Amino acid sequence: MTSFQHGRPLHSGWETMTLWPRQRRLPHGRWLGVPSLLRLCFCMKGGKPRTLAGMLSFSAAFAFLLLAPLASPAQAHFSGVTALEYARELVAIGPRWPTSPGHLKAEAFLREHFKHDQVEEDTFTATTPIGPVAMRNFIVRFPGKKDGVIVLSSHYETNYPLRTINFVGANDGAATTGLLIAIADQLRGKPLDGYSVWLVFFDGEEAIQSWSASDSTYGSRHLAAKWGRDSTLGKIKAFMLADMIGDKDLDIQRETRSTGWLVDLVRQAAHQYGYDRYFFQTEEAVEDDHLAFVNRGVPSIDVIDLDYGPNNSYHHTAQDTLDKVSARSLTIDGDVFMETIRLIDLR
Repeated sequence: MTSFQHGRPLHSGWETMTLWPRQRRLPHGRWLGVPSLLRLCFCMKGGKPRTLAGMLSFSAAFAFLLLAPLASPAQAHFSGVTALEYARELVAIGPRWPTSPGHLKAEAFLREHFKHDQVEEDTFTATTPIGPVAMRNFIVRFPGKKDGVIVLSSHYETNYPLRTINFVGANDGAATTGLLIAIADQLRGKPLDGYSVWLVFFDGEEAIQSWSASDSTYGSRHLAAKWGRDSTLGKIKAFMLADMIGDKDLDIQRETRSTGWLVDLVRQAAHQYGYDRYFFQTEEAVEDDHLAFVNRGVPSIDVIDLDYGPNNSYHHTAQDTLDKVSARSLTIDGDVFMETIRLIDLR
């Protein structure tokens, strides 16, 4: 895994974050600021355009400078504040490991949020080291005009082995659940112009005893097999997994088994918003809910940040609390996911 230095932290307040670049890049790595751009449009004589052509050139350049920052991304900014509030509601339930009262409350939480949508509760019984365990995936469908489906997914439960330490999984499960619920707010209301978008909230991503191919990712393995049997997998144009990307110090790795063209589209979407430094500065293979789909030939990507806290010290500890999650990071995530949907629709 390639080493790198973290980028400089942004200001603590989201309202002070610089969203648009103030400079334009020229060939050979040079940067051109606003004054220099204006000077290029002048046939200078006393600081004024000498000719009508010069005046028109200046006017066009000035309009470009005013409008280009607004026109660069195809979408308005996503509400990370809303996503964080949804995450807060889920965290307030407390731990939600399978078989716990909190897990039933988490199911009710999702049921309530999607009671007016096309929602399927995919119930199944997982064979685990502690015996049969009832689990439940939630699938929320937003129809589109094009023939095909884009799947966005996360897991919502917490880690069973950590049930004794008040592990609430603020970043590991809650943040990305909140992200998907906030994405639903943007998809709801009328048929989408592109592909249908399905939101999937997986159960049983975490191991029941210790991580292995058979003791993990219960919900995604179940659903991928089910959709393989009923031919649903053939309809999926792209499968996108969000995991642990509410971290205030956002640093999303490139997962090496993810589909190349889908990684490229996510990179392109991030670049549209000037978010390059938060994406794919390092790479590694990750075992996660996307692999059940990768192994069945579905174009898939795991958008994940496994660098959580100093030396990853918050991961799977009681320190995974809401104060480690930020609306700023969820805004970045939502911008990139929504723009990636648009780019997939254009393929």
